[in-house]
Amino acid sequence: MNSRERFLATLAFREPDRPPTFESIFDLNQEAFGREIPSEQAIAAATGQERDRLLHECVEVYGLIVERFGWDAISIWSPWGGPDNLDCLRLAVRELSSQVMVGAFIGWAIHAIDTVKDYTQFAVDLYERPQEIHAQARQMAETAVHIGLDMAEAGADFVFPVSDVAYNQGPFLSPAMFREFVTPYLEYFIPPLKDQGLIVILHSDGNLMPILDDFLAGGPHVLQSIDPMAGMDLAEVKRLTYGRTALMGNVQCSLMQEGPEEALRAEVRRAVSQGAPGGGYIFSTSNTIFPGMPLRHYEVMLEEFRELTG
Repeated sequence: MNSRERFLATLAFREPDRPPTFESIFDLNQEAFGREIPSEQAIAAATGQERDRLLHECVEVYGLIVERFGWDAISIWSPWGGPDNLDCLRLAVRELSSQVMVGAFIGWAIHAIDTVKDYTQFAVDLYERPQEIHAQARQMAETAVHIGLDMAEAGADFVFPVSDVAYNQGPFLSPAMFREFVTPYLEYFIPPLKDQGLIVILHSDGNLMPILDDFLAGGPHVLQSIDPMAGMDLAEVKRLTYGRTALMGNVQCSLMQEGPEEALRAEVRRAVSQGAPGGGYIFSTSNTIFPGMPLRHYEVMLEEFRELTG
């Protein structure tokens, strides 16, 4: 199978030759390749041929990641948002889509932990000015639709809405409030993107179990993170969502940071044994390949994965 066939098979809950794998973000480019993705600030300040050169450098690094680590998809995480992101996405589609699925991120689509700047005021508004909260939510959801449609026009295979709605202890709103102030807007912005043929990969860290059905009410193709540090049990989540939403992630990030290697290998074996049977699972960490993580640990993770899956 090629990457596209593998990806689509697992989303259809058929077992591919192996689970597809990629990471939402890879931030060890200096360690892996001795180079970095050009900064968003440099790209924003550049014009003409210099801007084109910097965007090509971005895509070159994305290509190096795909080739070295055998990814089946790539998300354009830098530059983030706006025309620079769309132009980088177009270039990545042109250069990389024959090898892998290509997509990009949508941020701030719903009320979430990262969208609230003043929690005291937000808490007051939930009770005293709920219509303002709804109006804000509607505006964010409408913006997410417009961004996603632009990404579809740019040739994206998938979009990656990222909205952390839970802590390790549970959701940032009570289930009742989540159902009132968040779920309707997931149901608002996800279906139009699916109607454009986009695969929707919805992200949140934290313990989603009290709101799992409400978080998936918009019908995303994939739920990403399945955060084991928050008590998310991959086998149980798969039991609850199989045939409806595929899953991505669950390799514990604290082990990716700290090791030891044998514990990390055991973690990979657990995730694959719970996630892979029957399809519907994309292999990855429960977050990102973040700065400061030992590159060797990611290599160990992939070594064990390849040994298990061929």
